[in-house]
Amino acid sequence: MRYLHTMVRISDMEESLDFYCNKLGMVEVRRIDNEKGRFTLIFLAAPEDEASGRERRSPLLELTYNWDPETYTGGRNFGHLAYEVENIYEFCRRLMDQGVTINRPPRDGRMAFIRSPDGISIELLQRGEALPVEEPWASMPNVGTW
Repeated sequence: MRYLHTMVRISDMEESLDFYCNKLGMVEVRRIDNEKGRFTLIFLAAPEDEASGRERRSPLLELTYNWDPETYTGGRNFGHLAYEVENIYEFCRRLMDQGVTINRPPRDGRMAFIRSPDGISIELLQRGEALPVEEPWASMPNVGTW
């Protein structure tokens, strides 16, 4: 058995691609438009997985856009996606500078949570050991749910 992908439904393709690609840094590796089924599948890889993702060897994130409007609820019930980052403080600062809310700041130098435009909870984990605790992160409160 081999892990292939995680699928999340999205309601706005442009907004979601801006979030996942421009802000989070993921890379689109494949797209399928299915006219009969009236949906688009967009497969994204983490930057370090781009080459192997294009060859279908790395797990991917599948964004499913249904052409007929739907309202999606229960993003937190999904659980969460998790990505390892090189420097959690720098990554979270970059996201904040782009208008992304850090729902659970990396107070411990190890873990943070954000949400996608469709309410999917995303965990960010520091690669390797936790970074030393530092401000402003150490005293930042949680915002909303994560």
